[in-house]
Amino acid sequence: MKKSKLLADVAAARRASGLNQSEFWSRFGVTQSGGSRYESGRNIPKPLKTLMWLYDAGNISDQDLENVRKWLSKK
Repeated sequence: MKKSKLLADVAAARRASGLNQSEFWSRFGVTQSGGSRYESGRNIPKPLKTLMWLYDAGNISDQDLENVRKWLSKK
């Protein structure tokens, strides 16, 4: 299985993307404060890790994530 550069060092990956914490973490449905805790070393839950791995591998896009957020907001 391919290693995820994103999950290897999420804070460095976020900084390299040029996004602030709010912009970066909101794509995954995570608040800025939650993202900050993950960047500080708190364990990322498996469902979120899975989503991030799929995103990093190119299996899902920003548009896919946005579509799911919109769908969930209607529920």
